Amino acid sequence: MKKKIITTLQNVALLLYAFYAIFPLLWLVILSFKHDREMFNTTFIFTPTLENYRALFSDGEYIGYFLDNIIVSFGAITLSIIVGVPAAYALARFDFKGREGIAFTFLSFRFAPEILVVLPLFLLYQELGLYDTYVGLIWVFQVLSLPLLIWILRGYFEDISVEVENAARLDGYSWWQVFMKIVMPLIRPGLVASALLSLIFVWNNFTFSLLLAGQDVTTTTVAMLQYVASDTVHYGQMAGAVLISSLPIIILALSIQKHLVRGLSMGSVKG
Repeated sequence: MKKKIITTLQNVALLLYAFYAIFPLLWLVILSFKHDREMFNTTFIFTPTLENYRALFSDGEYIGYFLDNIIVSFGAITLSIIVGVPAAYALARFDFKGREGIAFTFLSFRFAPEILVVLPLFLLYQELGLYDTYVGLIWVFQVLSLPLLIWILRGYFEDISVEVENAARLDGYSWWQVFMKIVMPLIRPGLVASALLSLIFVWNNFTFSLLLAGQDVTTTTVAMLQYVASDTVHYGQMAGAVLISSLPIIILALSIQKHLVRGLSMGSVKG
């Protein structure tokens, strides 16, 4: 009896915490269906409207912002994976002078405040013609996502016994075949987890998107400023824009939930 009471209390506590955690998202959904005049009314009883979503899609501009976000975010993550996987493997497998220093240098990119480097980057981009271009944003976003991906994958590569690779080489596999057919499937959970976390950081970035792009490339985070007028704030349209912008990350996280949980928890328990 006592055990059942404890279990019930635990379940109730978990439900309360889940409601507390998800309430901001629920409130965002409610705001997106409210008129601006009802924004400061906290009651849940109101007349829903689709006017906010009509305003978002009426001229097609928000769709363009959304596509810009997809291009620069997924482009940056793809480039980070292409560069980061071999870099993490090299840092895990090869013993060379300055290895730890190089690894820490990669990690230090995440320590540096964005505002500290954005002005030099702005001037550099102006000189190189990268300002307000997809290439410019993809390059700076992959610098943001690369350190996290390298550090997570390095741990996965180190957990794979080198004897597994040596045995495959003795069976006649080439190094490339060993890497693609044996090593890559073993690190897949870590790759999925690190790629998704990096995508979240890149997708939500505001500073670089605001200062290194202008009219030609505008991400959804910067587009939110358009709903702040001089005399009022269109909270309903902003809530709808935020909700739509959040959907790809939510759907992606739910679709790869098994790999994500395994990737974040794998290696936490040894032995």
